[in-house]
Amino acid sequence: MADTLKITLVKSPIGAIPKQRRTVEALGLHKIGQAVVQPNNEATKGQIQKIRHLVKVEEI
Repeated sequence: MADTLKITLVKSPIGAIPKQRRTVEALGLHKIGQAVVQPNNEATKGQIQKIRHLVKVEEI
């Protein structure tokens, strides 16, 4: 299991419900194509699960 995850925003959160938009912002994502590195823990996995249709995740 990797220690970190690379999360890339691939779809706009404009049409998403407000809770999902806040989750995208909480992960540090602002623009389509932007990627952030987050720790691979249960909290991050839960956030990704809520917005899985908006992001691409890679283990690094």
